[in-house]
Amino acid sequence: MLTLKEITKPIEPNLAEFNELFAQTMHSDSALLDKVVRYILKTKGKQMRPILVLLSAGLSGKINKSTYTAAILIELLHTATLIHDDVVDESDMRRGFFSINALWKNKIAVLVGDYLLSKGLLVSLENKEYKYLHLGSDAVQDMSEGELLQIKKSRTMNIDEETYFTIIRKKTASLIAACCAAGTSSVTDNQEAIDKMKSFGENLGIAFQIKDDLLDFDIANKTGKPAHNDLKDQKFSLPLIFTLKNVGLAEKRRLLGIVKNHNGNKTKITKLIERIREEKGFEYTENKMEEYKNRALKILSDFPDSEYKKSLENLVIFTTERVY
Repeated sequence: MLTLKEITKPIEPNLAEFNELFAQTMHSDSALLDKVVRYILKTKGKQMRPILVLLSAGLSGKINKSTYTAAILIELLHTATLIHDDVVDESDMRRGFFSINALWKNKIAVLVGDYLLSKGLLVSLENKEYKYLHLGSDAVQDMSEGELLQIKKSRTMNIDEETYFTIIRKKTASLIAACCAAGTSSVTDNQEAIDKMKSFGENLGIAFQIKDDLLDFDIANKTGKPAHNDLKDQKFSLPLIFTLKNVGLAEKRRLLGIVKNHNGNKTKITKLIERIREEKGFEYTENKMEEYKNRALKILSDFPDSEYKKSLENLVIFTTERVY
C-alpha cells in the first residue's frame, strides 16, 4: 500500500500552497487566539479533506483560486467541528496531542470553534463563492443531526444497522461528499460530474468511518485516540450492532451490561471483543466496508484516466487498509 505522501504526489505543490493560504486565513490579531491557532496548525492531521478537494478538482479540470477557497472553507469547518466535538465528548486527546479544551478549557475551545466557523463563512463571502456556503452549511447541518442522533441512541442503548448508517452518513460522509463536490464544482459546471463526485465522497466517507470503528477495537491502534473509546462512550458501531442482533436475548443483555456498567474493565471488554469475533461481527463489518469501497471505485471508473484519478483510487485503498 502506498503512503499518503506518495498518493498526494500530483498535488504536492498545491497542498503546500493550500497550507500557506490556510495559515494566513487562520491568523488573528488576538494574542490568545493566535496562540491557539498556531497549536492547531502544528497538530494538524492527515489533511484528507483538502486533499480530496484538490484531487477532485484535478480530476475534472485545472486547480485554481476557487479550488483553494473551497479547500480552506471545508478545512475550517472540519477543524471547528472537531474542536466542538472534543468539548461535547469531554475528550482530552486529539491525534495523540492534547485537545484544545484540555489545554485552554471549554469556554475558549467553544469560542475558537466559533471563530473558525465564522472564518469559513467569511472566506466564501469575500470570494463570492456562494455555492460553497450551501455545500458547507448542508454538511454541518447533517453532522449536527448525526451527532444528536448518536447521543440519543447511546442513551437508550438501542441502535440498529439502518440507524448506524444514517449516523455515519451524516456525521462523517456528508463533509467528505462536500469536499469532492466542492473540488469538482471549482473547475466545472458539469452537474453530472459534480453529482458523481459527491456520491463518490459519500461512499468513501462511509468506508472511512467503518474503518475508524474497526480500529477502535484494536488496542494497538495508531489513531492517536485511546482504544475502545467508542465502547467507553457507549457508542454502538457495526461489529457490536451485528453481534447483538445475532445472539439470544440473555446473551444480548449480558453484552449490553458490559457496555453500560463495565466499559472500563479491560477483562470484560476483552471478552466482549472475543464474542464479537466469534459471531463474525468484525468479518461482517469488513465486508460492508469493502462494499462501500467498491462503490467509490466504480464511480471513479467513469472518469478519464489521469494521475489525479490514480491518486483518488489509491486514496480509497489507503482509507480502508490504513492502521491509523
